[in-house]
Amino acid sequence: MSTKKKKWLAKDLSAFKKLILEKRDKTKKELKKAKEQAEKMRDANQNNAIYSSHMADASGDHVELEQAYYMIARLEKYLGYLAKALKMIVDGTFGICISCNNMIPKARLEEVPHTTKCVDCKEGV
Repeated sequence: MSTKKKKWLAKDLSAFKKLILEKRDKTKKELKKAKEQAEKMRDANQNNAIYSSHMADASGDHVELEQAYYMIARLEKYLGYLAKALKMIVDGTFGICISCNNMIPKARLEEVPHTTKCVDCKEGV
């Protein structure tokens, strides 16, 4: 009869928390840069709109601005996921698959710390 651990040890959770906080700090910096870039593009577009008479230029500028806003939304969503991972550490559910109730492998948690499923359950195996 084999017994599997059902929860991560405190030292492991501490290491995961540190990793998540590092990812959060890095993401916050990226978000700040993305917002500054989008603001500059928006300001430049407003200034260029006065002088530009070609629709292709305006369209290209609009696409770039939309991509910047998409990146901002993506980074904000990721920050939400990281916050959820930190909450899962506190409430004792971090690293436990919600489908099979087994521990999620360390490598997966390091790559996707906000995951709630092991690879097999995620893929429906």
